[in-house]
Amino acid sequence: MGCLFCNIISGKTPSTKVFENDKVYAFKDINPQAPFHVLVVHKDHIKNIDELNEKNSCIMSDIFLAIHTIAQQEKLDKGYRVIINNGTAAGQVIWHLHVHILAGKDDLGPMLVQ
Repeated sequence: MGCLFCNIISGKTPSTKVFENDKVYAFKDINPQAPFHVLVVHKDHIKNIDELNEKNSCIMSDIFLAIHTIAQQEKLDKGYRVIINNGTAAGQVIWHLHVHILAGKDDLGPMLVQ
């Protein structure tokens, strides 16, 4: 079966693409938590932040530069939230490092619900 996000990047699993360049792929979340909810993944598979090192740390700059471009492209002028779930306790369920962009509301609510 392999990695779901690697399958999405390769086109084996369908997705609604929002952005793509040679390093990053971004697509709409199938279970959106906000009017605008996009996942941003690097095309190089890395499990999570814990696998980052000096040799592959450019993955994060590639992702965040893509987030900047997506925010401009989608006119997220009122602001947006960027979330990384890292590990089981944080709610990571797909083991391919990914970033959520949430936007489209005047108030996205608290970062954590008590």
